[in-house]
Amino acid sequence: MDWMQLAWGRRRVRIWLFVVAAVACLLAFSARPEGGWLTQLHGGALVPSVVLLVFGAALLCEYVDSSLGMGYGTALTPVLLMAGFEPVQVVPAVLLSEFLTGIAATLWHHRDGNLNLLVDHEARTTALLIGGLSGMGAVVAVLLAMLLHTKLSSDWLSLIIGLIVLSMGILILVTLRRRFQYRRSHLLAVGAVAAFNKGLSGGGYGPLVTAGQVVSGVSSKQAVGVTSLGEAITCFVGLVAYMLLGGGIHWGLAVPLTAGALLSVPVATLTVRRMGETHLRAIVGVVTCVLGAIVLVKLLF
Repeated sequence: MDWMQLAWGRRRVRIWLFVVAAVACLLAFSARPEGGWLTQLHGGALVPSVVLLVFGAALLCEYVDSSLGMGYGTALTPVLLMAGFEPVQVVPAVLLSEFLTGIAATLWHHRDGNLNLLVDHEARTTALLIGGLSGMGAVVAVLLAMLLHTKLSSDWLSLIIGLIVLSMGILILVTLRRRFQYRRSHLLAVGAVAAFNKGLSGGGYGPLVTAGQVVSGVSSKQAVGVTSLGEAITCFVGLVAYMLLGGGIHWGLAVPLTAGALLSVPVATLTVRRMGETHLRAIVGVVTCVLGAIVLVKLLF
């Protein structure tokens, strides 16, 4: 059985490489100045090299996110801004791509055995708690922002979230081989804090939810899969709210972004399946510490 899985994994990677190359060529051809359908969607001149940069950056960032449960928006948004896109173009495109990718990643994690929502009661309970809290958190996000934004300093909020994320990362690393007891109350607290932070600051969801699940007794593989589902729900609600408020989607950015993010999923879930639980947990702990430290360092500069 192992050699069959190994052979299928290699076949998947070969097919994946072919599809990635084909889609990259299609995007570059479609972004030509005259007659390209992506240029027509964009409504103006597109540079093929920028389109390929967006495609490649989304592919890399979502691979990390679907493998570790964090990092897509945090790493990708600065790249898109430096590429010349406006925040009003970036936000809905990122929400759309992360919604579709979160759904795809959940299904692929289930397919690869990293997360089984049909027979695993613990995984199903965790997904319902995190998914439900994420949806409710996104719905009340606008109200919270309106009520508390002028009363709560964003620096203090960033300091609190940075310290929580860094503490969770350190806790994961110092208890690397210890299995925590599964506690629903801890999951409720983690989901509530993550949704609250997402609504007010727009970031830090992945590190909080993924690391929070691990220190609440959820295996790191299940935590990564459940985080993908929670992010999909949060982004869907955020995208609907954005559209209801009159916002639009910049398809010249959204198409290569979504294509790159979606194509990363099959190899990301395969990576999680092949990786040992302890190794994955160690990487999650290290990345969580790094992201928490980045939040704190940003407060100093």
